[in-house]
Amino acid sequence: MGLLATVRREWFIIGIVLVILSAKVEPRFGVKAGPLKPEVSVAYVAVSLIFFNSGLSLKTEELTSALLHVRLHVFVQSFTLVFFPLVVWLLLRVLALTAIDPWLLRGLQTVSCMPPPVSSAVILTKAVGGNEAAAIFNSAFGSFLGIIVTPVLLLLFLGSSSSVPFSSIFLQLFMTVVVPLILGQVCRKFLRDFLERRKPPFGAISSAVLLLIIYTTFCDTFSNRHIQLDATSLLLVVLIIFCIQISFMSLTFTLSTRSDSGFSPADTVAILFCSTHKSLTLGVPMLKIVFEGYEHLSLISVPLLIYHPAQILLGSVLVPTIRRWMTSRQMSSVLLR
Repeated sequence: MGLLATVRREWFIIGIVLVILSAKVEPRFGVKAGPLKPEVSVAYVAVSLIFFNSGLSLKTEELTSALLHVRLHVFVQSFTLVFFPLVVWLLLRVLALTAIDPWLLRGLQTVSCMPPPVSSAVILTKAVGGNEAAAIFNSAFGSFLGIIVTPVLLLLFLGSSSSVPFSSIFLQLFMTVVVPLILGQVCRKFLRDFLERRKPPFGAISSAVLLLIIYTTFCDTFSNRHIQLDATSLLLVVLIIFCIQISFMSLTFTLSTRSDSGFSPADTVAILFCSTHKSLTLGVPMLKIVFEGYEHLSLISVPLLIYHPAQILLGSVLVPTIRRWMTSRQMSSVLLR
């Protein structure tokens, strides 16, 4: 029973491993012009479905209570979409002098450009007892903002494939990201009562579609005999990812707990997770669009695939410690009144 519960809880991580192994064993099904026709089924249908699903599930009507906490929102969005990518860019200037695979390093830069996730930051903030409304707002607002900012950052730091002009990239982003997201929000207005009553598994649906995108991405890699993944580089990237997460969580904690910060302990919890977590659900489809034609697309995607479970693992481990800290701070503030 314990094993079954673990599989149910971690099915997406297990799924990532299985689809990558499947792509390795039989890549011909998911390559371009293969039976799955990913140039249509993934590039347009799967990506559009993910963002329609996001629009349908985002409870924007519940965000008004958090709207006026402008200082917190500015902190989170500027940290995750300005400070984070700039610091990683500077770090990569140094790491470029090492023997780490340069495509994996580019992948680290793509991670830094991603918006906050819709789910994990909110779930962990709620688990601790932090400012859930602020976490929901910043996750949702960051997702909308990321539609514009993330592609610009990716093109700024990494460029694009020479075969795809910028106008085509943004047209495809508009048709497969913006339009489905708006349609999802419009449908939500009419289906709100039904959705609240039935509670469809939005997260599971997006994750299942995401596995298809990951599968076809790695099919292209394994069908190209010129691409090799260096195990040492991969291990170093895993270590770097954990170091980045721990360093940035420590920094956001230090900045948001200063006496002149104006943030409550509950605000600090939301800041901690929303500022340092990155979205896999929005990130992989965007990479697929912006870097269409890159033969090393899957290598660029690897750090994001690692960052996602790493942020959940690290966050889950820290939940009891952060909860104790927040409770003690709240009790201290009550006693001082």
